[in-house]
Amino acid sequence: MIRIVIPALAIAAALGLASPPAAAQAWIGLLKNTPAERFDEDDLRLFLEHARKALNEAPDNQPVSWENPKTRARGDITVLRRFEWKSLPCKELQVRNEAAGRKGTNTFNLCSVEGKWRLLSASQLKSKK
Repeated sequence: MIRIVIPALAIAAALGLASPPAAAQAWIGLLKNTPAERFDEDDLRLFLEHARKALNEAPDNQPVSWENPKTRARGDITVLRRFEWKSLPCKELQVRNEAAGRKGTNTFNLCSVEGKWRLLSASQLKSKK
């Protein structure tokens, strides 16, 4: 089986999360050495589809699960809480993924800016306003 390794930046960009350079760099650091680096194209498509569903439709604390039967990659995305930052609607998101024998759980804070979800860095979150 041939696996296509997707760079973390491609995952963030595809989700519409990495347009500012600082945010892109943050995603690279956060997703480096996680199962997401081992996603093939179908895994990535499924992950992004379900991440958008979790962010845009799912109630808080309700996992949105995904699985690719071909690669056995799987995961779930859960909105842990909603909050505001600088008058923007934001969500704390827990992402659990498994791919190619690797498992990982990460928590991200994202805010909706002009209809796209953007990563909120720890330093931004500390400043609160």
